[in-house]
Amino acid sequence: MQKSNEKRKFLNGVESPADVKKLSVPELKTLADEIRQFILDSVSKTGGHLASNLGVVELTLALHYVFDFKADKLLWDVGHQCYTHKIITGRKDKFEHLRRADGISGFPNPAESVYDQFVVGHAGTSIATAIGMAIGEELKIKNEQLNNKKQKRNAQYAIRIKSSQ
Repeated sequence: MQKSNEKRKFLNGVESPADVKKLSVPELKTLADEIRQFILDSVSKTGGHLASNLGVVELTLALHYVFDFKADKLLWDVGHQCYTHKIITGRKDKFEHLRRADGISGFPNPAESVYDQFVVGHAGTSIATAIGMAIGEELKIKNEQLNNKKQKRNAQYAIRIKSSQ
């Protein structure tokens, strides 16, 4: 979407957060500038949330640089700040159809990427969602522990039956 692909020295090579992690801090600063320009170019053609995304470019890069959001959970309280996140998680080429019926959403969407935890629009959902996800994870662990105990008991019972025959 940018007028010149040569202007995207680092952005052209970013298809996933793993690519971001390979960059040095000075290279990350250049990448942030390239992403900001990419967002400006994209939103000027498709419409979308501009200021909210321009304000979190470095924050998003830093989060992806430190964490692994295939395993860790990233929750956006303001979903329309996710463009940098989408760009570096493999959706950069879909930005020409941003916020269109045949394109990608302007918000996080698990149907688009494993890096998106839930669909969120505007503000006020992250705390309740984080609590729900934490409780869900605890219940999942407890359920797995119960299932393991049941399997162990069933195996012990089967051994007793077999040895008594």
